[in-house]
Amino acid sequence: MPLPRQYRRIAQDDRIAIGGQEWRVMTGGGHAPEMAALHCAELGVLIAADQILPRISPYVGVGATEPEADPLRDFLDSNAGLRALPAETLVLPSHGEPFLGLHERIDVLAAHHAERLGTLEAACATPLTAYEASGVLFPRVKEHRPRGFALGETLAHLNRLVAEGRVVRSGDEVPRYSRK
Repeated sequence: MPLPRQYRRIAQDDRIAIGGQEWRVMTGGGHAPEMAALHCAELGVLIAADQILPRISPYVGVGATEPEADPLRDFLDSNAGLRALPAETLVLPSHGEPFLGLHERIDVLAAHHAERLGTLEAACATPLTAYEASGVLFPRVKEHRPRGFALGETLAHLNRLVAEGRVVRSGDEVPRYSRK
């Protein structure tokens, strides 16, 4: 099948008619740039993509193209924006079963990442490289491919700690992170 010759770009707060219903585009961040979720107020449904998952936190990591990005801030801010939706919204995630309890899930994800930030900040009492820090957050990950994901997530947490002024980054060739 050939690529389409044209497309319709969607952006935050655009309205799309699907199945006779109006859906509002809600872009999220952290997992993927400008990831689109769709909300239908009339149906009380959020097609959440990977922004909100029922049992796990989506992958929120730093990529090689933006080493100083703060995707964890983007993720948490995007989730905070979803709090404007009614608590009883039915969430249709990309992975797992549909669920109710959007606000509670946002709270659980925020608490999870706050705990991870605290753990990492405490570990940085002794200066660590990002690779060493990934062993703190993901001690059971030993294989190469999962270690790359663990490193990306660890960098997202380290960059958030640096942005909050809780940890400092020093060194150029092999940066180390330490508590302030």
